[in-house]
Amino acid sequence: MKYEFIIDTIHCEGCVNRIKNVLSNIKGIINYDISLQSKKLDIAVKNEKVINEVKNKLYNIGFEVK
Repeated sequence: MKYEFIIDTIHCEGCVNRIKNVLSNIKGIINYDISLQSKKLDIAVKNEKVINEVKNKLYNIGFEVK
């Protein structure tokens, strides 16, 4: 399953690195690509439950996923 999200609060490479760190610790993510320029997260996951975990963990570090 592939998803595309906008994360308006990405402002710098530090933000990108914090998000990558969180995503690297979530099981069930097949792959992802995050763009500082477009503020977009493209992500492929094994099932929909993983997306809820992604959203919650990113919210917990200050990023709202749309």
